[in-house]
Amino acid sequence: MNLPPPSPTPAALPFTPHERRLIARLRTPAAVQAWLNALPYNTEPPPDRPTLRTFRGVVARRTAHCLEAALTAAVILEQHGWTPMVMSLESIDQLDHVVFVYQRAGRWGSIGRSRDPGLHGRKPVFRSLRDLAWSYFEGYIDRTGCITAYGAVDLRVLGGYDWRLATGNVWKVERMLFQIPHTRLRFSQARVDRLRRRYVAYLDAHDGRKPLYYDRSRWAPLPAEYARR
Repeated sequence: MNLPPPSPTPAALPFTPHERRLIARLRTPAAVQAWLNALPYNTEPPPDRPTLRTFRGVVARRTAHCLEAALTAAVILEQHGWTPMVMSLESIDQLDHVVFVYQRAGRWGSIGRSRDPGLHGRKPVFRSLRDLAWSYFEGYIDRTGCITAYGAVDLRVLGGYDWRLATGNVWKVERMLFQIPHTRLRFSQARVDRLRRRYVAYLDAHDGRKPLYYDRSRWAPLPAEYARR
């Protein structure tokens, strides 16, 4: 896919007073991650249809799934000078994950929201996007999931498409993420099988509760439902 160069950041966006106050308060990646952690995860429960809401929709509904959270982080931090960049993580079970990514002092970090504890944000300590993607490998392993590749894109390549404040679903963003180049991650199937056996054994021993046995020294703080554990 040949992407156009990123368009400039809009000089002025029609934020509501409430949205402006929120943006003014959430000035750092850590603040944005904490705010997203406090929102219920958007499970898109039936009979509701799937959603892909913008920052405006997330603020109004006060719930977000992973891509909605990444878009929200991009809109907020773009207003504070950060590049609105997201990273897509492809999985063998087609359940891909998306996080907002940023650089601080030359190191990469991320902001994320998920139903899985291992797929939230990371501190800005990674030398490359590849290293950042690898930090999600173990936490991605469950009964079916395993990261196979990663790709990153500046959302401004969407030009005039309103991925920031549209009131409807922005499915063009999802289609674009499917089409961007992804870099493969090479790993052994033996490693995946070992991690999956450990994961399933933990679920069986703890009534289905998801594990937190990972090295979390480079993770951002988790939502309260995990932090309490």
